[in-house]
Amino acid sequence: MGPGPRKRRCYAASGKKVAGPGSSQRNKMDFCNMNESERDESGFNRRDFLRGGSVATLMTMLGGVELISQAAEAPATAIKFTGPPLKVAIIGLGGWGRELLNALLPYDRAEVVAICDNYPAFLKRAGTTAPKAKQVPDYKTILEDNEIKGVFIATATHQHKEIVLAALKAGKHVYCEAPLANTIEDAKTIALAAKAARTQIFQPGLQLRCEPHRHFLVPFIRSGCLGKAISVRAQWHRKQSWRATSPNPEREKALNWRLDKNLSTGLLGEIGLHHIDQIGWFLNSMPTAVTGYGSLHRWTEDGREVPDSVQTVFEYPGDVLFTFDATLANSFDASYELFHGTDAAVMIRDNKAWMFKEVDAPLLGWEVYARKEVFYHETGIALIAGASKIPPGATVAAAPNPENDTLFSAVDTFVRNVADIEKDIADSGDLYKDDPDGLAEFLSKESKKRPAPTYVEGFRATVLGIKANEAALARKRIELKRDLYELS
Repeated sequence: MGPGPRKRRCYAASGKKVAGPGSSQRNKMDFCNMNESERDESGFNRRDFLRGGSVATLMTMLGGVELISQAAEAPATAIKFTGPPLKVAIIGLGGWGRELLNALLPYDRAEVVAICDNYPAFLKRAGTTAPKAKQVPDYKTILEDNEIKGVFIATATHQHKEIVLAALKAGKHVYCEAPLANTIEDAKTIALAAKAARTQIFQPGLQLRCEPHRHFLVPFIRSGCLGKAISVRAQWHRKQSWRATSPNPEREKALNWRLDKNLSTGLLGEIGLHHIDQIGWFLNSMPTAVTGYGSLHRWTEDGREVPDSVQTVFEYPGDVLFTFDATLANSFDASYELFHGTDAAVMIRDNKAWMFKEVDAPLLGWEVYARKEVFYHETGIALIAGASKIPPGATVAAAPNPENDTLFSAVDTFVRNVADIEKDIADSGDLYKDDPDGLAEFLSKESKKRPAPTYVEGFRATVLGIKANEAALARKRIELKRDLYELS
């Protein structure tokens, strides 16, 4: 009888800081520095890429143990807010605008006092959900209302620039969906305007950067626990058309801007940029080149100009390759991100993560205290409260909090940051009345800022999505020069 199945050691980590194998610099890539600082009418649901079918059982059977961060504080929704809610408005009431509306309505820290769309059907539909909100067809009406402090912009991508610039000029705090724009020039204009608005919050809709579990995983992956980085793979698979219908031909054309190559950044710019941004964030690096391929397989009869299937390969420093593919032609295996290292692999999907450790990987130290479990001939080690003696400084794995919804986390972060900066401005009184630079400096030192993407991350993610789409359309390799990411 031959030898039994080869066993793989799999560990769960629950601390915010974990030492890598020997904490050696030799296991760290020479990354270039990266700033830290819905179902709608088309069947398109940006949220779908954040939530696929449950795979926890499968991951466990394969020997993976879920990586769970410690709950640092009680769920936000469990804490009754007693202060005045922040008055906000939503501009753009398509599928994603309605998702934002649904996230904001039960949230006691914010009050949606106005909703806006130039399409009467969308405005009426959203109005039934938010009957107390003022319905306006022109966004300029919202910008003229001094009581509204923050605006959520969820219009078509190519319409962002005009509205964002006007909102910032009007002194509003801005949450702008990603990508920032459909051209690099417009994205840069938006980012520079946000940079100049030093006393205002600007947050791009890179929701995953606000998700608490992702913040736990960043130092975990960067610490060297995976060994030397080898490669990264990610995908987004859905069987849907992306096409919206309307009895009005003109309106139908407007609704289907995603299928127009002159307006759309395609699957890579509208969906892929979230994955691309995550990889760069986790690896603390920016890619140096991208090669892309795009084609039409399923939706070939409706006159669309953008591929329904794309594949890309990004080149990172240290000869690390990141492959990403997306399709509207097949839904199998949904979406995920997978990091390969010489000592272990980490898979992230459904906003959960599992670690698969190699049998020859060195011990990290903390895992010897953990309880051992066997799943399908694989040995898993988990840190669970009461299951083992936890060494000083280590944290205990906590059950996932269902209230840590990704979109809620992003909305909550924006609203809290705006509320804090508005309070600090009010507390400063007339001290900086005629000194905007002094006020900006005061706020930079005094205002509490929760982790959130800034105009820098929003611009870089937009650039990468646009260049990847360009590569896929032309089926070619494009070098990504360092100055492409710079704002000046």
